[in-house]
Amino acid sequence: MPVWRYMEICLAHPDYGYYVSRDPLGREGDFTTSPEISQMFGELIGLWTASVWKAVGEPGVLRLVEIGPGRGTMIADALRALRVLPPLYQSLSVHLVEINPVLREKQQATLAGIRNVHWHERFDEVPEGPAVVLANEYFDVLPIHQAVKRDGGWHERVVEISASGELVFGIAEDPIPRFDVLLPPLVRMAPAGAVFEWRPDSEIMAIAARLRDQSGAALIIDYGHVRSDVGDTFQAIARHSFADPLQNPGRADLTAHVDFQALGRAAEDIGARVHGPVTQGEFLKRLGIETRALSLMAKASAQVSEDIAGALKRLTGEGRGGMGSMFKVIGVSDPAISSLVALSDDLERAAEGQKA
Repeated sequence: MPVWRYMEICLAHPDYGYYVSRDPLGREGDFTTSPEISQMFGELIGLWTASVWKAVGEPGVLRLVEIGPGRGTMIADALRALRVLPPLYQSLSVHLVEINPVLREKQQATLAGIRNVHWHERFDEVPEGPAVVLANEYFDVLPIHQAVKRDGGWHERVVEISASGELVFGIAEDPIPRFDVLLPPLVRMAPAGAVFEWRPDSEIMAIAARLRDQSGAALIIDYGHVRSDVGDTFQAIARHSFADPLQNPGRADLTAHVDFQALGRAAEDIGARVHGPVTQGEFLKRLGIETRALSLMAKASAQVSEDIAGALKRLTGEGRGGMGSMFKVIGVSDPAISSLVALSDDLERAAEGQKA
């Protein structure tokens, strides 16, 4: 079967899929996301939400949507920060798009006492109206296609069963027709043996079309690359360590890097405006995370202050253990919004310079 189908089954099978059968987060799970590292992350997302609300004319009802909300930590921290703006807080209708019943229970517990919260299995179930859409570490788990370049063209990468009964990677016999014409120029020049990954544009186009027609903005945060290029990034994470993606199907998180250039291009093609990407570290610093950290540390014990400093370094830092440069942030909005707080096209320009 193609890699995308294998990934889809492993993650979303109704009975055995990784994302429908467990809570994968935290120290006892397989990975930790930014909202679980520090409350500062969600609080600043709340600040960003307030800026969008003002940019779209302070509507009486704003849909605050999170796709793949984990335990509900980020949205809870954002809502707490937004309480300081009663007109905005009263306007919010919260919508969580979640297929995992285990995580839904966690979200309900986290958001106990919060009014006007609704759950959906699909984004298109969210009622109409101006919206802020949040997606943190969501796009990296959407199934990818992989193609391998050979002298005769590009062939889809597949998962097959070896003679000994083990899962192994293989290559489809026939090349993908006219695949070259769909590729960015940089990828076309790749040598034989190179791997190119792509995701269907349906998810980002659904978000972009919603914002184009009904106003609002989306914030997408994930790890990946700024420009489309070759490279095999398909991987498995289990117990906070890398694992073989073909071992223990359904029991490990399968992910691949997000192609931010492809995301932006798809959103623009459908008529939305794209902002960024910038690195997560730069984004959080522009929103004031360093000032917020100092404020929290001023009221904390020495041990807690040390924890806050460690969280700040992990969220914004580079190098081993740092998420600041590996993770990128991109905004998508209706065309009437000319700019979004803390986002610019600095990285996009840099990528264009590298290609030139």
